[in-house]
Amino acid sequence: MSTDLKNAQRVVVKIGSALLTDSETGKLNRTWLQALVADVARMRARGQEMMIVSSGAISLGRRALKLAPGKLKLEESQAAAAVGQIGLAHAFQEILSAYGFSCAQILLTLEDTEERRRYLNARSTIATLLKLGAVPVINENDTVATSEIRYGDNDRLAARVASMVSADCLVLLSDVDGLYTAPPHIPGAEHLAEVTEITPEIEAMAGDAASIYSRGGMKTKIAAARIATEGGAHMAIANGRALHPLKAIEDGARCTWFAAHSTPVASRKRWISGSLKSLGTITIDAGAVKALERGRSLLPAGITAIEGDFGRGDAVTVRDARGHEIARGLSAYSSDDARTIMGHSSHETEELLGYSGRAEMIHRDDLVLKKP
Repeated sequence: MSTDLKNAQRVVVKIGSALLTDSETGKLNRTWLQALVADVARMRARGQEMMIVSSGAISLGRRALKLAPGKLKLEESQAAAAVGQIGLAHAFQEILSAYGFSCAQILLTLEDTEERRRYLNARSTIATLLKLGAVPVINENDTVATSEIRYGDNDRLAARVASMVSADCLVLLSDVDGLYTAPPHIPGAEHLAEVTEITPEIEAMAGDAASIYSRGGMKTKIAAARIATEGGAHMAIANGRALHPLKAIEDGARCTWFAAHSTPVASRKRWISGSLKSLGTITIDAGAVKALERGRSLLPAGITAIEGDFGRGDAVTVRDARGHEIARGLSAYSSDDARTIMGHSSHETEELLGYSGRAEMIHRDDLVLKKP
Protein backbone atom coordinates (compact mmCIF):
# COMPACT_ATOMS: atom_id res chain seq x y z
CA MET A 1 0.00 0.00 0.00
CA SER A 2 2.95 2.32 -0.53
CA THR A 3 0.81 3.94 -3.24
CA ASP A 4 -1.39 5.34 -0.45
CA LEU A 5 1.52 7.55 0.55
CA LYS A 6 2.43 8.50 -3.02
CA ASN A 7 -1.13 9.35 -4.02
CA ALA A 8 -2.34 11.02 -0.82
CA GLN A 9 -3.25 14.68 -1.14
CA ARG A 10 -2.88 15.64 2.53
CA VAL A 11 -0.37 13.77 4.70
CA VAL A 12 0.33 13.92 8.44
CA VAL A 13 3.71 12.53 9.56
CA LYS A 14 4.29 11.81 13.25
CA ILE A 15 7.87 11.64 14.51
CA GLY A 16 8.67 9.76 17.71
CA SER A 17 11.10 11.04 20.34
CA ALA A 18 13.35 8.01 19.87
CA LEU A 19 14.02 9.17 16.29
CA LEU A 20 14.55 12.84 16.99
CA THR A 21 16.85 12.54 19.99
CA ASP A 22 19.94 10.49 20.74
CA SER A 23 19.18 8.03 23.55
CA GLU A 24 22.64 8.50 25.09
CA THR A 25 23.06 12.26 24.94
CA GLY A 26 19.51 13.55 24.55
CA LYS A 27 20.70 15.81 21.73
CA LEU A 28 18.74 16.41 18.54
CA ASN A 29 19.49 13.93 15.75
CA ARG A 30 19.98 16.67 13.18
CA THR A 31 21.24 14.49 10.33
CA TRP A 32 18.12 12.35 10.52
CA LEU A 33 15.84 15.40 10.69
CA GLN A 34 17.47 16.91 7.61
CA ALA A 35 16.84 13.69 5.68
CA LEU A 36 13.19 13.63 6.77
CA VAL A 37 12.68 17.24 5.70
CA ALA A 38 14.21 16.36 2.33
CA ASP A 39 11.46 13.72 1.99
CA VAL A 40 8.84 16.29 2.96
CA ALA A 41 10.20 18.76 0.41
CA ARG A 42 10.13 16.12 -2.32
CA MET A 43 6.50 15.29 -1.55
CA ARG A 44 5.57 18.96 -1.43
CA ALA A 45 7.17 19.44 -4.86
CA ARG A 46 4.76 16.91 -6.38
CA GLY A 47 1.77 18.73 -4.93
CA GLN A 48 1.13 16.99 -1.61
CA GLU A 49 0.21 18.98 1.50
CA MET A 50 2.41 18.00 4.44
CA MET A 51 2.06 18.35 8.22
CA ILE A 52 4.43 17.13 10.92
CA VAL A 53 3.43 16.09 14.43
CA SER A 54 6.68 16.09 16.37
CA SER A 55 7.63 14.64 19.72
CA GLY A 56 10.97 15.46 21.33
CA ALA A 57 10.43 18.71 23.25
CA ILE A 58 10.52 17.09 26.68
CA SER A 59 13.52 14.89 25.93
CA LEU A 60 15.45 17.89 24.59
CA GLY A 61 14.40 20.10 27.48
CA ARG A 62 15.23 17.63 30.23
CA ARG A 63 18.82 17.51 28.98
CA ALA A 64 19.09 21.30 28.94
CA LEU A 65 17.69 21.50 32.48
CA LYS A 66 19.91 18.60 33.65
CA LEU A 67 16.93 16.63 34.98
CA ALA A 68 17.68 13.15 36.28
CA PRO A 69 16.84 10.10 34.14
CA GLY A 70 13.55 8.32 34.77
CA LYS A 71 9.95 9.41 35.08
CA LEU A 72 9.39 13.13 35.50
CA LYS A 73 6.84 14.86 37.69
CA LEU A 74 4.14 16.74 35.79
CA GLU A 75 5.65 20.14 36.58
CA GLU A 76 9.10 18.88 35.52
CA SER A 77 7.68 17.64 32.21
CA GLN A 78 6.01 20.99 31.64
CA ALA A 79 9.23 22.86 32.40
CA ALA A 80 11.23 20.57 30.11
CA ALA A 81 8.67 21.04 27.32
CA ALA A 82 8.87 24.83 27.66
CA VAL A 83 12.65 24.74 27.17
CA GLY A 84 12.81 21.95 24.60
CA GLN A 85 10.09 23.34 22.36
CA ILE A 86 12.19 26.40 21.55
CA GLY A 87 15.10 24.33 20.31
CA LEU A 88 12.82 21.97 18.42
CA ALA A 89 10.97 24.77 16.65
CA HIS A 90 14.25 26.50 15.77
CA ALA A 91 15.64 23.31 14.23
CA PHE A 92 12.55 22.79 12.09
CA GLN A 93 12.53 26.42 11.01
CA GLU A 94 16.19 26.38 10.02
CA ILE A 95 16.02 23.12 8.08
CA LEU A 96 12.70 23.83 6.35
CA SER A 97 13.80 27.32 5.34
CA ALA A 98 16.74 25.79 3.46
CA TYR A 99 14.12 24.30 1.12
CA GLY A 100 12.22 27.58 0.86
CA PHE A 101 9.36 26.62 3.21
CA SER A 102 7.93 28.61 6.07
CA CYS A 103 7.60 26.66 9.31
CA ALA A 104 4.54 27.15 11.50
CA GLN A 105 4.49 25.98 15.12
CA ILE A 106 1.11 24.85 16.48
CA LEU A 107 0.71 23.66 20.08
CA LEU A 108 -2.56 21.87 20.84
CA THR A 109 -4.30 20.51 23.90
CA LEU A 110 -6.96 17.81 24.02
CA GLU A 111 -9.67 20.47 24.31
CA ASP A 112 -8.57 22.03 21.02
CA THR A 113 -9.72 18.94 19.12
CA GLU A 114 -12.69 18.06 21.32
CA GLU A 115 -14.42 21.41 21.87
CA ARG A 116 -16.06 22.34 18.57
CA ARG A 117 -15.31 26.07 18.52
CA ARG A 118 -11.64 25.54 19.22
CA TYR A 119 -11.67 22.60 16.82
CA LEU A 120 -12.93 24.83 14.00
CA ASN A 121 -10.36 27.52 14.83
CA ALA A 122 -7.50 25.00 14.75
CA ARG A 123 -8.82 23.40 11.56
CA SER A 124 -9.16 26.78 9.86
CA THR A 125 -5.69 27.92 10.93
CA ILE A 126 -4.01 24.76 9.64
CA ALA A 127 -5.95 24.90 6.37
CA THR A 128 -4.87 28.53 5.88
CA LEU A 129 -1.23 27.67 6.57
CA LEU A 130 -1.34 24.87 4.01
CA LYS A 131 -2.97 27.16 1.47
CA LEU A 132 -0.18 29.69 2.01
CA GLY A 133 2.50 27.05 1.50
CA ALA A 134 3.72 26.69 5.08
CA VAL A 135 4.54 23.38 6.77
CA PRO A 136 2.72 23.14 10.13
CA VAL A 137 4.77 21.49 12.88
CA ILE A 138 2.40 20.37 15.62
CA ASN A 139 2.97 19.19 19.17
CA GLU A 140 0.93 18.79 22.30
CA ASN A 141 1.04 21.88 24.49
CA ASP A 142 2.73 20.06 27.37
CA THR A 143 3.51 23.31 29.17
CA VAL A 144 -0.14 24.04 29.99
CA ALA A 145 -1.95 20.71 29.57
CA THR A 146 -2.66 18.96 32.87
CA SER A 147 -2.76 15.22 33.31
CA GLU A 148 -6.56 15.32 33.13
CA ILE A 149 -6.76 17.17 29.80
CA ARG A 150 -3.92 15.81 27.75
CA TYR A 151 -3.38 13.17 25.11
CA GLY A 152 -0.31 11.81 26.85
CA ASP A 153 1.19 10.68 23.55
CA ASN A 154 1.58 12.12 20.08
CA ASP A 155 0.25 9.05 18.27
CA ARG A 156 -3.32 9.87 19.22
CA LEU A 157 -2.69 13.59 18.78
CA ALA A 158 -1.52 12.91 15.23
CA ALA A 159 -4.62 10.84 14.54
CA ARG A 160 -6.89 13.59 15.88
CA VAL A 161 -5.09 16.14 13.74
CA ALA A 162 -5.42 13.90 10.66
CA SER A 163 -9.15 13.58 11.29
CA MET A 164 -9.56 17.28 12.05
CA VAL A 165 -7.90 18.45 8.83
CA SER A 166 -9.41 15.66 6.66
CA ALA A 167 -6.03 14.15 5.82
CA ASP A 168 -6.13 11.00 3.73
CA CYS A 169 -2.87 9.51 5.03
CA LEU A 170 -1.16 9.34 8.43
CA VAL A 171 2.34 7.93 8.93
CA LEU A 172 3.62 7.09 12.42
CA LEU A 173 7.41 6.96 12.33
CA SER A 174 8.91 5.24 15.35
CA ASP A 175 11.48 2.59 16.27
CA VAL A 176 9.30 -0.35 15.19
CA ASP A 177 8.42 -1.48 11.67
CA GLY A 178 4.78 -2.26 12.31
CA LEU A 179 2.45 -4.59 14.15
CA TYR A 180 3.36 -8.19 14.95
CA THR A 181 1.17 -11.04 16.14
CA ALA A 182 3.32 -11.10 19.30
CA PRO A 183 6.28 -9.06 20.61
CA PRO A 184 8.87 -9.16 17.78
CA HIS A 185 11.55 -10.79 19.95
CA ILE A 186 9.36 -13.82 20.61
CA PRO A 187 9.98 -16.76 18.23
CA GLY A 188 7.13 -17.24 15.80
CA ALA A 189 5.95 -13.60 15.90
CA GLU A 190 4.66 -12.64 12.45
CA HIS A 191 4.67 -9.20 10.92
CA LEU A 192 1.31 -7.92 9.61
CA ALA A 193 1.64 -5.96 6.37
CA GLU A 194 -1.99 -4.82 6.32
CA VAL A 195 -4.85 -4.57 8.79
CA THR A 196 -8.26 -4.17 7.19
CA GLU A 197 -10.22 -4.08 10.46
CA ILE A 198 -9.23 -3.31 14.04
CA THR A 199 -10.65 -6.27 15.95
CA PRO A 200 -10.20 -7.27 19.62
CA GLU A 201 -7.60 -9.75 18.38
CA ILE A 202 -5.63 -6.93 16.74
CA GLU A 203 -5.83 -4.84 19.90
CA ALA A 204 -4.60 -7.79 21.97
CA MET A 205 -1.39 -7.90 19.90
CA ALA A 206 -0.32 -4.45 21.14
CA GLY A 207 2.41 -3.97 23.76
CA ASP A 208 3.74 -1.06 25.76
CA ALA A 209 6.32 1.64 25.06
CA ALA A 210 9.88 0.36 24.87
CA SER A 211 11.81 3.65 25.14
CA ILE A 212 12.20 5.83 28.25
CA TYR A 213 11.74 8.84 25.98
CA SER A 214 8.44 7.55 24.56
CA ARG A 215 5.02 7.91 26.14
CA GLY A 216 3.29 5.80 23.54
CA GLY A 217 3.57 2.18 22.55
CA MET A 218 1.79 -0.16 20.19
CA LYS A 219 -1.40 0.23 22.23
CA THR A 220 -1.49 3.94 21.52
CA LYS A 221 -0.70 3.30 17.86
CA ILE A 222 -3.65 0.94 17.54
CA ALA A 223 -5.85 3.56 19.24
CA ALA A 224 -4.51 6.11 16.77
CA ALA A 225 -5.27 3.76 13.87
CA ARG A 226 -8.88 3.49 14.98
CA ILE A 227 -9.23 7.30 15.13
CA ALA A 228 -7.48 7.85 11.80
CA THR A 229 -9.27 5.16 9.80
CA GLU A 230 -12.67 6.17 11.15
CA GLY A 231 -11.79 9.69 9.97
CA GLY A 232 -11.07 8.41 6.47
CA ALA A 233 -7.25 8.28 6.56
CA HIS A 234 -5.07 5.28 5.78
CA MET A 235 -2.39 4.89 8.43
CA ALA A 236 1.07 3.33 8.41
CA ILE A 237 3.29 2.30 11.31
CA ALA A 238 6.88 2.30 10.07
CA ASN A 239 10.42 2.16 11.38
CA GLY A 240 11.87 5.59 10.77
CA ARG A 241 15.42 5.03 11.94
CA ALA A 242 16.92 4.95 8.45
CA LEU A 243 17.56 8.20 6.61
CA HIS A 244 14.77 9.31 4.25
CA PRO A 245 12.11 7.17 5.95
CA LEU A 246 9.19 8.40 3.84
CA LYS A 247 10.98 7.54 0.61
CA ALA A 248 11.74 4.12 2.09
CA ILE A 249 8.01 3.51 2.64
CA GLU A 250 7.27 4.53 -0.95
CA ASP A 251 9.97 2.12 -2.13
CA GLY A 252 8.35 -0.77 -0.27
CA ALA A 253 10.01 -0.82 3.15
CA ARG A 254 8.25 -3.10 5.61
CA CYS A 255 5.51 -1.43 7.62
CA THR A 256 1.92 -2.05 8.66
CA TRP A 257 -0.89 -0.28 6.82
CA PHE A 258 -4.32 0.21 8.40
CA ALA A 259 -7.00 0.66 5.76
CA ALA A 260 -9.64 3.39 5.91
CA HIS A 261 -13.13 2.39 4.82
CA SER A 262 -14.27 5.77 3.55
CA THR A 263 -12.88 9.10 2.40
CA PRO A 264 -12.10 11.92 4.87
CA VAL A 265 -14.98 14.02 3.52
CA ALA A 266 -17.48 11.14 3.80
CA SER A 267 -16.36 10.37 7.35
CA ARG A 268 -16.60 14.00 8.41
CA LYS A 269 -20.07 14.39 6.94
CA ARG A 270 -21.23 11.17 8.58
CA TRP A 271 -20.04 12.60 11.90
CA ILE A 272 -21.95 15.84 11.32
CA SER A 273 -25.19 14.16 10.24
CA GLY A 274 -25.26 11.36 12.79
CA SER A 275 -23.29 12.31 15.88
CA LEU A 276 -24.11 15.93 16.68
CA LYS A 277 -27.27 17.35 18.23
CA SER A 278 -28.82 20.24 16.33
CA LEU A 279 -29.01 23.36 18.49
CA GLY A 280 -30.83 25.67 16.09
CA THR A 281 -32.56 26.14 12.76
CA ILE A 282 -31.64 28.26 9.76
CA THR A 283 -34.32 28.94 7.15
CA ILE A 284 -33.14 29.81 3.64
CA ASP A 285 -34.70 31.08 0.43
CA ALA A 286 -35.17 29.20 -2.84
CA GLY A 287 -31.97 30.57 -4.36
CA ALA A 288 -29.91 29.31 -1.46
CA VAL A 289 -31.58 25.88 -1.70
CA LYS A 290 -30.51 25.61 -5.33
CA ALA A 291 -26.98 26.71 -4.44
CA LEU A 292 -26.68 23.98 -1.79
CA GLU A 293 -27.98 21.38 -4.25
CA ARG A 294 -25.18 22.42 -6.62
CA GLY A 295 -22.60 21.79 -3.89
CA ARG A 296 -22.12 25.41 -2.81
CA SER A 297 -21.67 26.78 0.70
CA LEU A 298 -24.48 28.55 2.55
CA LEU A 299 -23.99 32.33 2.47
CA PRO A 300 -25.63 34.85 4.81
CA ALA A 301 -27.50 36.47 1.90
CA GLY A 302 -29.74 33.43 1.44
CA ILE A 303 -30.89 33.23 5.07
CA THR A 304 -34.39 34.43 5.96
CA ALA A 305 -34.76 33.32 9.59
CA ILE A 306 -32.76 32.05 12.58
CA GLU A 307 -34.18 30.01 15.45
CA GLY A 308 -32.53 28.74 18.60
CA ASP A 309 -29.49 29.69 20.65
CA PHE A 310 -26.24 28.28 19.30
CA GLY A 311 -22.56 29.13 19.19
CA ARG A 312 -19.88 29.05 16.56
CA GLY A 313 -19.16 25.46 15.60
CA ASP A 314 -22.50 24.08 16.80
CA ALA A 315 -24.63 21.88 14.58
CA VAL A 316 -27.75 23.46 13.09
CA THR A 317 -30.61 22.30 10.88
CA VAL A 318 -31.18 24.02 7.53
CA ARG A 319 -34.78 24.27 6.29
CA ASP A 320 -36.44 25.66 3.18
CA ALA A 321 -39.28 28.18 3.15
CA ARG A 322 -41.86 25.39 3.61
CA GLY A 323 -40.13 24.10 6.74
CA HIS A 324 -38.65 20.98 5.15
CA GLU A 325 -35.25 19.95 6.49
CA ILE A 326 -32.79 19.94 3.61
CA ALA A 327 -29.42 19.88 5.35
CA ARG A 328 -27.44 19.91 8.57
CA GLY A 329 -24.13 21.65 9.19
CA LEU A 330 -21.73 23.44 11.51
CA SER A 331 -22.40 27.16 11.83
CA ALA A 332 -19.46 29.53 11.41
CA TYR A 333 -21.29 32.12 13.53
CA SER A 334 -23.23 32.26 16.77
CA SER A 335 -26.99 32.67 16.56
CA ASP A 336 -26.74 36.34 17.60
CA ASP A 337 -24.18 37.15 14.92
CA ALA A 338 -26.10 35.08 12.38
CA ARG A 339 -29.21 37.18 12.98
CA THR A 340 -27.17 40.33 12.43
CA ILE A 341 -25.74 39.33 9.06
CA MET A 342 -28.56 37.21 7.61
CA GLY A 343 -29.88 38.57 4.34
CA HIS A 344 -26.69 40.56 3.76
CA SER A 345 -23.88 39.91 1.34
CA SER A 346 -20.64 38.48 2.72
CA HIS A 347 -18.62 41.66 2.11
CA GLU A 348 -20.87 43.49 4.59
CA THR A 349 -20.00 41.12 7.46
CA GLU A 350 -17.11 43.14 8.87
CA GLU A 351 -19.09 46.37 8.91
CA LEU A 352 -22.08 44.70 10.59
CA LEU A 353 -20.16 42.69 13.21
CA GLY A 354 -17.09 44.81 13.76
CA TYR A 355 -14.73 42.00 12.83
CA SER A 356 -13.78 40.13 9.67
CA GLY A 357 -15.44 36.73 9.78
CA ARG A 358 -15.90 33.98 7.26
CA ALA A 359 -17.68 34.53 3.97
CA GLU A 360 -19.85 31.45 4.53
CA MET A 361 -22.45 30.83 7.21
CA ILE A 362 -21.85 27.10 6.70
CA HIS A 363 -18.95 25.96 4.53
CA ARG A 364 -19.77 23.17 2.10
CA ASP A 365 -17.24 20.88 3.85
CA ASP A 366 -19.26 21.32 7.04
CA LEU A 367 -22.65 20.78 5.37
CA VAL A 368 -24.55 17.54 4.76
CA LEU A 369 -27.57 17.51 2.46
CA LYS A 370 -30.48 15.36 3.56
CA LYS A 371 -31.22 12.57 1.15
CA PRO A 372 -34.64 12.86 -0.57
